Amino acid sequence: MSKKSEIKITVVLDDKNNPEKIEWGATDAQFEGVKPAKTLLLSFWDEKENITLGIDLWTKEMTINDMNIHFYQVLLKLADTFERSTKNKNVADMIRKFGSDLAEKLELSVK
Repeated sequence: MSKKSEIKITVVLDDKNNPEKIEWGATDAQFEGVKPAKTLLLSFWDEKENITLGIDLWTKEMTINDMNIHFYQVLLKLADTFERSTKNKNVADMIRKFGSDLAEKLELSVK
């Protein structure tokens, strides 16, 4: 039996169409209601056009330091997803290494 889940993203824009507030929730999330977010990176694979489409938003409150940490963590998440979906640990480790190099270059205090 298949299962259906709905993910809802709400973006409040200012008068210049810049994001002021981002909230998200999902019908099968492990929390009730919605959670706030300062940034959103969402990718979709368009099979017909063979390209990746994306939505990249961030609020004015997103600091450069927070963005640096966010991108580092996104790279680690991409590596994990890549390894799970392709079983290619070598390339996933290359992505992780790039993430570590980025963290070092940005002088991030990461674990």
